[in-house]
Amino acid sequence: MPHDQAGLMQFAALVRRLTALVAVFGGMLALAVAVLVVVSVLGRWLFNTPIEGDFEFVKMATAIAVFSYLPYAQMRRENIMVDTFTTRLPARMRRLLDAFWDMAYAAFAGLIAYGLAYGAMQAARSGESTMQLQIVIWPAIAVSAVLAALLTLTAILSAAELLGERP
Repeated sequence: MPHDQAGLMQFAALVRRLTALVAVFGGMLALAVAVLVVVSVLGRWLFNTPIEGDFEFVKMATAIAVFSYLPYAQMRRENIMVDTFTTRLPARMRRLLDAFWDMAYAAFAGLIAYGLAYGAMQAARSGESTMQLQIVIWPAIAVSAVLAALLTLTAILSAAELLGERP
């Protein structure tokens, strides 16, 4: 195995572990959101006192949780794939097509990361905050930008792995 290929495999293994940890964090965050919603609904129902601003926490945490799962799914090649028309193609051609679409996904994820990073900077400059609790929103947007950048990296890595496979 060439040295470059071994280095890529080691880097991909490291990114795989990182994406797994990030996905676990996203799962814990989603669980915390679920608990928050249940407590708020029960508080509203039983005592007529919901958790104030619960929807503001839910919006920010849900966005971060979703961006936490996407890199993991990409590294495991478990995103939605439509292969109806390619199942009869030779394996090498299928790998080339999958690598092409991984790179297209990387391009879009990169655009999303850029847009989120720009939005985070704008929100930080303006001091934009949530309506009810006045929580500054730029940190949540910045975390989402970093996670979108990780998704970009994972899509590039998965394409590189496909292109590096032998027939």
